[in-house]
Amino acid sequence: MSLSVNRREAVGLLGPNGAGKTTTFYMITGLVRPDAGRIMLDGYDVSGLPMYRRARLGVGYLPQEASVFRTLSVSENIMAILEAVEPSPDIRAQRVEELMDDFAIGHLRDTPGLALSGGERRRVEIARALASNPSFILLDEPFAGIDPIAIGEIRSLVAKLTGRGLGVLITDHNVRETLGIIDRAVIIHDGQVLMEGSAEEIVEHRKCGNIIWVRNLRFSHHATGQGRVSWHNFISGYLSHALTRQARA
Repeated sequence: MSLSVNRREAVGLLGPNGAGKTTTFYMITGLVRPDAGRIMLDGYDVSGLPMYRRARLGVGYLPQEASVFRTLSVSENIMAILEAVEPSPDIRAQRVEELMDDFAIGHLRDTPGLALSGGERRRVEIARALASNPSFILLDEPFAGIDPIAIGEIRSLVAKLTGRGLGVLITDHNVRETLGIIDRAVIIHDGQVLMEGSAEEIVEHRKCGNIIWVRNLRFSHHATGQGRVSWHNFISGYLSHALTRQARA
């Protein structure tokens, strides 16, 4: 499979359970080694680099699971990352304030992570992810476990990220919400890209050519640890229903 993400755009990686979405994320970040193919970042092959090296080069990752440090305050959560990447105490203090202002969490500066709501936690996690100044950020299931109000916040946050010049790659089971915030969707099944294009093009089954960023990756299907769900059921049922509801909204 091959896919690309450009700066200032949000791309949705969609497909049924077991299609390879999370495994693709793991290969991009360096958690899983691909059987073949290359991971390219700004023209450089980073396939052999460990996760921390990719992070330093500009790949950010926000996992589905809550990742805030529960006993640290909001400001301490952000500072913990800055201390690893910025040697100047003055610049660190300035960056903490800027990130809290950017994501409207300044009033939570002294609140411990365990006391945050779902939407607040996501804002803190994204602000913390930006502390390392990534060029691209991967959001794994950003709509999982949050309330309807927080869903609106996530939509605004993704727009803010692309507005800051970042490339955003999103995978989520909430197809309707994901299609509402992305510029382009890539549909995969059994480790292969089947379609690529806008939400309307996907529904109309228009084939789009592959663009290379993750180049010709191949991996064992069993690595996902999930059973197969037919592509036909996904596109004709779940995805089409989500888009029909979106069109009526």
